[in-house]
Amino acid sequence: MRTIIITGAGQGIGRACAEAFLAEGWHVGLIGRRADLLEEVAEGYDGALVLPCDVTDENAVDSAFDKVVGAWGRLDALFNNAGVSALGATIDAVSVEDWRRCIDINLTGAFICARAAFARMRAQDPQGGRIINNGSVSAHVPRWGSAPYTASKHGITGLTRSISLDGRPFNIACGQIDIGNALTEITARMADGVPQADGTVAPEPVMDVAHVADSVLHMAGLPLEANVQFMTVMATKMPYIGRG
Repeated sequence: MRTIIITGAGQGIGRACAEAFLAEGWHVGLIGRRADLLEEVAEGYDGALVLPCDVTDENAVDSAFDKVVGAWGRLDALFNNAGVSALGATIDAVSVEDWRRCIDINLTGAFICARAAFARMRAQDPQGGRIINNGSVSAHVPRWGSAPYTASKHGITGLTRSISLDGRPFNIACGQIDIGNALTEITARMADGVPQADGTVAPEPVMDVAHVADSVLHMAGLPLEANVQFMTVMATKMPYIGRG
């Protein structure tokens, strides 16, 4: 039995990944803020554990992770996926409140969940596990008007690198998947057109979110002596290099 916690599991990329892992026979702890969406994902699967939780609340996160270990005995993997977007404004038009919300959920929330996973992976016997952080193409190059989001995703890269080093003595691997234009309810608007770096508004190519789920499954399924440190999976023809 292999076990994983997926954050942001109620919709979008998190939901697609949760359904893929459950279909492959993994036991999956489903973390998200909306219990009703998590229940939809869990329906029909004995290996699903619904864990309504705000990733910015360290006490709630610790409780959720303890429930997984209590139910299944160990934690093999974490997909640190929960996040929000903050797009469409130059930095002078971004409120400090919006900045803090984006950093708190995307970066601090990822830190809190990675911290909880690391502690349990370090303490279990046999020791070890894998943490996969969801970065973004924005971890490489920004989209126009995305200062909070881009900063948070650059921070994820630093977090990934640090955890990778910290985890070596404890057999804890850490990698990052950077995703571009996976088609979900959140990115559906791209078909109607989104702002480009040259000031125009244009539709962008998208890809099936199933390709992301397949990629995360591959990363999580490797033996701990192997690691995908960084993977970028994106719609082939989307703007990427320099966002042009």
